[in-house]
Amino acid sequence: MTLDLSGRVAVVTGASRGIGYFIARELAAAGAHVIAVARTVGGLEELDDQIKADGRGQATLVPLDLADMAGIDRLGGAIHERWGKLDILVANASVLGVISPIGHVEAKTFEKVMTVNVTSTWRLIRSVDPLLRLSDAGRAIILSSNAAHSARAFWAPYAASKAAVETMMRSWAHETETLALRVNAADPGATRTAMRAQAMPGEDPETLPHPSEIAKRIVPLASPELKETGLIFQAKHNRFVAYRQPE
Repeated sequence: MTLDLSGRVAVVTGASRGIGYFIARELAAAGAHVIAVARTVGGLEELDDQIKADGRGQATLVPLDLADMAGIDRLGGAIHERWGKLDILVANASVLGVISPIGHVEAKTFEKVMTVNVTSTWRLIRSVDPLLRLSDAGRAIILSSNAAHSARAFWAPYAASKAAVETMMRSWAHETETLALRVNAADPGATRTAMRAQAMPGEDPETLPHPSEIAKRIVPLASPELKETGLIFQAKHNRFVAYRQPE
């Protein structure tokens, strides 16, 4: 069934490249008005041109560094003033930091990972939660990673940040489970992105799915028909999985 998001307003962070770029395009192609957030103005302008070329949906470009917490607050206020609600949140933006033994990670690197990946996600949730509650079918998609569970060697800052955002997502989902709002995490799996190339420089990118393919799998989580909440969507396997307590 074709996804119809006509009349819906969506925020996508990290929208200037990679998975966020293609999620923004897919949402617009389904009819949504996309509020595209990223630091890179040129990438946002390229996205806007492509959305116009695709012929459906519209975009509002928001050049914003997500380390600017007051800027995130202003974004929520601007959305309320213009649209009076928000239907879809895709919290996609994140940074890798470094692949390094945990004892060798510089404080400024660790702090940047936590600021961009965790604190800004919380601030964004705080800013738009009231707006999502005003939608008849609010949908929140928090991008995560298998690193949150594998806790592989040398990935500690990034893994810890993704574990943190998943935990916030679960608490938020429990808080809102009696509402129309549905909140889930999405694990894209290994994807042909710049971040993946940074983490795995010797890997052949042609062996990985293109971010456009992953975006097509994730965007249905924005559907007003979605019932699931508080789960992880594994894009690689195109399925939801539930959390389990330690045994």
